[in-house]
Amino acid sequence: MIYLRLFWEFFKAGLFAVGGGLATLPFLTAISDSTGWYTKAQLADMVAVSESTPGPVGVNMATYVGFTIRGVPGSLVATIGLITPSVIVILIVAKILDKFRSNKYVDRAFYAIRPSSTALITSALIGLMMLCFFNVDAYRASGALTDLFSLKNTVLFAALYVFTNYVKQTKKLHPIVFIAVSAVAGIAFSFAGA
Repeated sequence: MIYLRLFWEFFKAGLFAVGGGLATLPFLTAISDSTGWYTKAQLADMVAVSESTPGPVGVNMATYVGFTIRGVPGSLVATIGLITPSVIVILIVAKILDKFRSNKYVDRAFYAIRPSSTALITSALIGLMMLCFFNVDAYRASGALTDLFSLKNTVLFAALYVFTNYVKQTKKLHPIVFIAVSAVAGIAFSFAGA
């Protein structure tokens, strides 16, 4: 039964997450809320791992969640669930594309999808910022304003932003260098779930 639920949850995410891998983040948050399979901190870790590994972010996240829930079989089921809607849509579109390629209504429909894609990606950005820079649960528990902000994450972000945009010697370094530095800093300063 858990495999059917994994497939269904990720099928829905794959069906409605228009705009790429990060557009699945609102759906992953909803899955977390409805199933309790993982926490928001674990979701942040999933995003970090998915962003830093090769391959599409959405697929990496589905694989990671599935593996977390039920190991290798779970990762396969979640990944297949996520990609199945795309495969179905691609097969349908390929079959009828020549017929509707110049149809103005189809063109307008694709144009109308753009705002929803932008909204999903913006929602993912806001969700990531809330996970990385704010700790609302700690603030609610203590009431101290200092507990609301994650100082370590903000300092790391500011440092990386400066080194990637304003320091000539590091500005042109390959992004993998910054990913590696971030990983080392995360381990050294215990960023997990921060």
